[in-house]
Amino acid sequence: MGKRSTTTRHSNWRSMAAGSLTGIVAAGSLFAVAELASAFSGPAASPLASVGSTFIDFTPAWLKNFAIATFGTNDKLVLLISMVVAAAVLAAAAGVVAQHKPRAGAAMVLGFAVVMGLCITTRAGAGAFDLVPLLLGTAAGLWVLRYLTAAAAGHSTNSRPPAESSTAAGATAALGQGDASSPSRRAFLLRSAAVAGVAVVVGFGGTLLSTARNTAVAVRESLKLPAPKSKAAPLPAGVQAPVEGITPFVTPNSDFYRIDTALIVPEIDPANWELRVHGMVENEFTLSFDELLAAELVESHVTLTCVSNVVGGNLAGNAKWLGYPLREVLARAKPTAGADMVLSTSIDGFSASTPLPVLQDGRDALLAVGMNGEPLPLEHGFPVRMVVPGLYGFVSATKWVVDLEVTTFAEKAGYWTSRGWSSHGPIKTASRIEVPRALARVPAGKVAIGGSAWAQTTGISKVEVRIDDGGWQRAELAAEASVDTWRQWSYSWDGAVSGTHKVQVRAYDSQARLQIEEQAPPEPDGSTGWHSITFTVA
Repeated sequence: MGKRSTTTRHSNWRSMAAGSLTGIVAAGSLFAVAELASAFSGPAASPLASVGSTFIDFTPAWLKNFAIATFGTNDKLVLLISMVVAAAVLAAAAGVVAQHKPRAGAAMVLGFAVVMGLCITTRAGAGAFDLVPLLLGTAAGLWVLRYLTAAAAGHSTNSRPPAESSTAAGATAALGQGDASSPSRRAFLLRSAAVAGVAVVVGFGGTLLSTARNTAVAVRESLKLPAPKSKAAPLPAGVQAPVEGITPFVTPNSDFYRIDTALIVPEIDPANWELRVHGMVENEFTLSFDELLAAELVESHVTLTCVSNVVGGNLAGNAKWLGYPLREVLARAKPTAGADMVLSTSIDGFSASTPLPVLQDGRDALLAVGMNGEPLPLEHGFPVRMVVPGLYGFVSATKWVVDLEVTTFAEKAGYWTSRGWSSHGPIKTASRIEVPRALARVPAGKVAIGGSAWAQTTGISKVEVRIDDGGWQRAELAAEASVDTWRQWSYSWDGAVSGTHKVQVRAYDSQARLQIEEQAPPEPDGSTGWHSITFTVA
């Protein structure tokens, strides 16, 4: 009995292994064929991208905050990895079920396909044709499931699929446990490897084809931006605080934070881009990319901040932007009485609710086409995005913008506002310590301390630091470029002795208003609190 029980357990494990491998290879084939076919349709037809984007849309605020706080700008990579793992688990389950009940396994695959189809059809700009790649992929996945299930059950390629009453013993025959006429374990694994190899080639080919068919990258690389009518004021001497390791005053494009809802970066050919301006206006119109480039563009240094930035966080960046003032766009549209908001919408369906007066006052709110002297990077909104000083990005910094609707806060709500976040989103005065790093070890003697502070549209007038439980000491402010950018600061602590120490920072705006001390999370309108770190003097 003991030997028979052990043999049975081994047979069951081999059956589950064969079924799991079958399901995973079938799922890989489904996605590979769908991705290849979607190269002819567009990103909305990609099942993986559509499912991921739908997940992002329904992510509760607490989970979004956790993901950004834990993974930062790698949150989308973590989501993709999680999706692949989840898909593998579900596919393995379908493969195991198919070993015993092929129709039930196939039904599971069809059920997954229906869910993916719903995700595709609900994406912005998606149509019925975008379901074709999923249908082709599903057909391929079902064929592979049938083919490998038959192989695992000991049938030839041309035989019927296993009957509904097939047992695990039939599957283990494929792994070397059956009679001599059944395919061997090696044969099953070779067939699985061959199918998986084809799927990898097909999927890789789809990626290459998508890249080759999309002209956005090539157009961006060859695009020469026009000279601005109004250049940004030269940065004054001394904007960079004299502390080694502090953040550069102008953030390089490659280091600029990226937080948005696009799992796959939209790739838009500027020749096909246009901006629709409509709603509560006297003059509705559309604006092409060529018309935008021919307009009187301006340059401006502006610091952007994400509402998800925690106290002391790095979701802030400063760049020189080139664009067309939104107040000029609105002046052409002529908003009617009662309008108080502009709902901007991205090509991927994201929307932001921006107060109308903010876009009409003297600040440099822009339809931006350039960033730090070059066309916008794809991940930062190419070909056109919004940049609005003084507001968190979730109510202002719409990337890949294609629609501006003049409306009211009472009638419409932006993407995150409809999910419980605030509607207006003014950026709060903030300061952070960048040097030394938290938990750093520094030599005794003189310790250089430095960081950044911002109070956009107002400016920073004073920054103070406190060592351990001592009194507040005034820090040295770097030169101010404008009230729309951050301002760096530094402090030299002489006579630092060995041990663990704490440093804390707080800032005042130009009207002597002190930064909020009370600790509060990002939701619903931005975090507050005085940043502090601990470090060790060796």
